[in-house]
Amino acid sequence: MPYAVSFQQVSRHFGTVRAVDAVDLEIEAGEFFAMLGPSGSGKTTCLRLIAGFEQPTSGHIEIFGETAEGVPPYRRNVNTVFQDYALFPHLNVADNVAYGLMIRGAGKAERTREAEAALEMVKLPGYGARKPGQLSGGQRQRVALARALVNKPKVLLLDEPLGALDLKLREQMQEELKVLQKALGITFVFVTHDQGEALSMADRIAVFNEGRIMQTGTPEEIYRRPRTRFVADFVGSSNVLSPQLTERLAGVAEWSSLRPEDIRLGDESGQDATVTGTSFLGSATRVTLDVSGEKINVLLPSGAPVPSQGESVRFSWDKNALHLMGAGA
Repeated sequence: MPYAVSFQQVSRHFGTVRAVDAVDLEIEAGEFFAMLGPSGSGKTTCLRLIAGFEQPTSGHIEIFGETAEGVPPYRRNVNTVFQDYALFPHLNVADNVAYGLMIRGAGKAERTREAEAALEMVKLPGYGARKPGQLSGGQRQRVALARALVNKPKVLLLDEPLGALDLKLREQMQEELKVLQKALGITFVFVTHDQGEALSMADRIAVFNEGRIMQTGTPEEIYRRPRTRFVADFVGSSNVLSPQLTERLAGVAEWSSLRPEDIRLGDESGQDATVTGTSFLGSATRVTLDVSGEKINVLLPSGAPVPSQGESVRFSWDKNALHLMGAGA
């Protein structure tokens, strides 16, 4: 079976800006795939290249084995859900959802039936007669999702779709999107700058920076075995240790990463450090250590004894927690 989406040395330049720079990417059919990176990293441009809103400067794109470059958006079997919902305020919910079917020439009975089924799918049965202005942000996002799904796309593109929602609703929608994707079996391609969102939702993640993919892998691979300093620092809150400090701690002069939750304080056989600060985070307390002039953060579980600023402590880490990334990472 062909890949849902395949990029082969794809670039997209805007003048002298290389928004996407020689990207190779393969997304499996039925996969929940996240594109993660900071603003301007190229992830949204890649999504627009899949949608057909942008055309590549060079390279080749396939969607389920068919050449995509030059094919207009309406002839691609993909649909996009945007952060700002992009609903028509003058149409009711049912007509918003059925808009794509109307453009395709579907009859009124079919449009009504399919819109109701799509609204049922996103847990908004009976909302068809309301206007978008009468809905909450979460409800409007569900309508936007139903409008995309009613066309039965092979690939659903989601461009920061939860960015406008408050934290509690965002977490709820994350879980609902995961359940919905597994139930439908559609390929989801999800763009986000929120590493927690990507880690909790995706089957695989591509981490972008400056138009290139730094690493692709499962959430656990990306989190536990970052290949570069950028990935280690951007995904989660890892301690990125210099070759000099890594050599002192592990005997190898390479860049390394050490997750704060894998570090323990109070081990008399451990390494010496000085506490330079503490921050209460609710479920944990972050303790900042000075180790040979470098900063290392430690996460202590709620209720654990917290050392004072200026206190000398010893620290150790879980076996295999120190991840070596190479001298040139």
